[in-house]
Amino acid sequence: MAKPFFRLQKFLRRTQFLLFFLTAAYLMTGSLLLLQRARVALPQGPRAPGSLQALPVAAMALGVGLLDSRALQDPRVSPELLRPHFMADPQALPALGPVAPRPAASSRGTYVGCFRDDGQERTLKGTVFFDLRKMTVSHCQDACAERSYVYAGLEAGTECYCGNRLPELSVGPEECKHECKGEKGSACGGVGRLSVYRVEELQPSSRKRRSVTYRGCFRLPENITHAFPDSLMQANVTVETCSGFCSKKEFPLAILRGWECYCAYPTSQFNLQDAVDSSLCGHESEAQKLAEYCEVYQTPVQDTRCTDRRFLPTKSKMFVALSSFPGAGNTWARHLIEHATGFYTGSYYFDGTLYNKGFKGEKDHWRSRRTICVKTHESGRREIEMFDSAILLIRNPYRSLVAEFNRKCAGHLGYAADRNWKSKEWPDFVNSYASWWSSHVLDWLKYGKRLLVVHYEELRRSLVPTLREMVAFLNVSVSEERLLCVENNKEGSFRRHGRRPHDPEPFTPEMKDLINGYIRTVDKALRDHNWAGLPREYVPR
Repeated sequence: MAKPFFRLQKFLRRTQFLLFFLTAAYLMTGSLLLLQRARVALPQGPRAPGSLQALPVAAMALGVGLLDSRALQDPRVSPELLRPHFMADPQALPALGPVAPRPAASSRGTYVGCFRDDGQERTLKGTVFFDLRKMTVSHCQDACAERSYVYAGLEAGTECYCGNRLPELSVGPEECKHECKGEKGSACGGVGRLSVYRVEELQPSSRKRRSVTYRGCFRLPENITHAFPDSLMQANVTVETCSGFCSKKEFPLAILRGWECYCAYPTSQFNLQDAVDSSLCGHESEAQKLAEYCEVYQTPVQDTRCTDRRFLPTKSKMFVALSSFPGAGNTWARHLIEHATGFYTGSYYFDGTLYNKGFKGEKDHWRSRRTICVKTHESGRREIEMFDSAILLIRNPYRSLVAEFNRKCAGHLGYAADRNWKSKEWPDFVNSYASWWSSHVLDWLKYGKRLLVVHYEELRRSLVPTLREMVAFLNVSVSEERLLCVENNKEGSFRRHGRRPHDPEPFTPEMKDLINGYIRTVDKALRDHNWAGLPREYVPR
């Protein structure tokens, strides 16, 4: 009996020693981390002039050595003893008060200065995005350079704006006191303040500059001067010359007719839906070409007539949902609604990636009623009856399932890997999500108080008329020019082109039988509720 007791006693002693050793090591590590953190924070953090709590640490950081804290307070101690040995001038000591961030040294662009930013009527209002954690000057410059903008402006450490004209009101550099969230020590604006950089060139790691896009051949409007606000007359003018000229003027369209270059916005007098046969702009009929027709190109810059957005000035009386099954194009519909109405949309969820792309309502509480509508994928009576009305967005389930599977496996813009499609994950996903596609529509038809049913396919095919109907449902008055601006910027930042073109058909015959049954059920339910049925293009015969 004594032998086991002795072994137990020996084990407990060893355990006691081990615990003591681990506790001591933990305390020592914590102390070292605190000292290191104090050293790093000292030159940056604000200090009261009379504060002496961290002076011993500060003395070590400045190379003074260890001094008794009472000697630091003694007036008889010479200031020379407190001066770091590597400094010749006491004024060279680091400032113990707040220090304004400096322009980023790693940036290729030139720092222009600090400017006041008017959120209602911005000067820099192209290519807006946010990054709560990793915003850097280079990141913002690359985004602006990609679209051929000259200036990049950073605000409040997290926001990036682009443009080709400087804001009118400059202020002192001390007002741009925020650092970029992903780049310590860099000037990144302030609240209502922009740190502006001139963009010299794309960074080596960035994507290529966006190219000019051919939009087609068009008949010239009757009043060219009214329809085309700016022009350039130059011999042998090229597409690149004309596009560059219009980009600097921040026009989204560059128009060529012989040696004449015009810059314009899409308007009711010059609508991009009115394209004609491209052969009419061909070189075989030069006289006809010069007289009646022109070639239209999309420049890299955004149409900024519809990029301004804000929260509702007062709480909305109607609580409106933008409801859809996942993968049905809800984010794209939000992009269209925000640019059409000028108001942010909210979300039942929070997605930092969407916030970074400019969906500022993503951070707002979904029941705040400060947004024009609220994204939701929820179904069920309780979740539906919380809303006063809803836009119900429906998409072909085959497309929706593929889009949502891609998102779950690879994010908003990525594609699922081949191993995901070939694994058991894909058939399990179809079996569970296909029924949800059906039940989601059926529940909203049953419990929704006031509905507008919108089909994704119809929205893509006939954007302006469908969007006009959605905006009217939201009780917002919108000009025709703004709707045409939305059409010009219709793609947004979250456009994935289905599965990759070379991928094989992912649906087995058994999957198709299952999905087709749900399509017939939803089609019948829509008709029973006096709505048009599903688009004939994907309803099985």
